[in-house]
Amino acid sequence: MLSIPGDNPRTPDVQVGPVDLAARVDEALAVQALAFGLSDDEIEVRRHIVLRHLMYPGCRALGATTDDGRLVGFVYGLPNDRAHWWSSVVEPYLRSAGTDSWLDDTFVITELHVHPGFQARGIGRALITTLTDGAAQPRSILSAIDIESPARRLYRMLGYEDLARRVLFPSAPKPYAVMGAHLPLRRP
Repeated sequence: MLSIPGDNPRTPDVQVGPVDLAARVDEALAVQALAFGLSDDEIEVRRHIVLRHLMYPGCRALGATTDDGRLVGFVYGLPNDRAHWWSSVVEPYLRSAGTDSWLDDTFVITELHVHPGFQARGIGRALITTLTDGAAQPRSILSAIDIESPARRLYRMLGYEDLARRVLFPSAPKPYAVMGAHLPLRRP
């Protein structure tokens, strides 16, 4: 368990460690809705997706919780499988960029979200580095909205580089970038 101290007396300490994400899926999706701006309909769709992902072999999840047990961040990922939906969507974009080999022997960061009130404290970094430190694969891959954002800056600082840009997911209103990094991730 990794502890991240509060940055002032009114900000609680946060612990990063294993979490039963299936049991706390509604709490996790509430964090994701705040961090990512999801509608109630999108939350319901994602609930089923998260629960299905958690059953995949090798899927692992971590949570960031306050001392009173409140979930304020989470990450989960799994070994990539080209047969999975995400891979089938990004594969043509990666192939066009000559980077489709990144779909093999790679650990996918499926979701990473931190409650807005707890962002910019190193929680997202702690979640993703702790999760990938335990990966058996030599590389990690993820997708992020293709805009300059704190998330994309964090990923770059950790060693992720763009593998494909302007990736369109069905029903997603904005294009995404697919990013990859060799493991272990860079530390500041």
